[in-house]
Amino acid sequence: MAKSKSLLTSHTIEVEVPFFDTDPMGITWHGNYVKYFELVRCALLEKIGYGYRDMANSGFSWPIVDMRVKYVKSSTFFQKINVQATIVEYENRLKIEYRITDKETAVTITKGFTIQVAVDIESGEMCFCSPSILIEKLQP
Repeated sequence: MAKSKSLLTSHTIEVEVPFFDTDPMGITWHGNYVKYFELVRCALLEKIGYGYRDMANSGFSWPIVDMRVKYVKSSTFFQKINVQATIVEYENRLKIEYRITDKETAVTITKGFTIQVAVDIESGEMCFCSPSILIEKLQP
């Protein structure tokens, strides 16, 4: 597993929890953390120059095959949170770790990871190694 530059490949976005992401008690509904993961994942992939359009244009789709979410603490309506994504594996699959923290206190709210694999769009076959285009984007 290559991890040198990959561990440095990270991106953080700020989210202010909107009213429509909360339940009647003003607590963020648990499913919305997955949405926050997706928002920061898209921003990170764009940052490295291999967003979802680039993936498709290179002939690959990247479905999520595994995802874990650990709820540590609740966030609430109007709370400002930082959502960070870090690429930790990329040679055979794309594993991204996430950490959501309170913007003011840096207390961890939620953490997790997703695993994506490359699938050749033309053949529909899963690739057992990541395509060279992703490797080139992440290696020095």
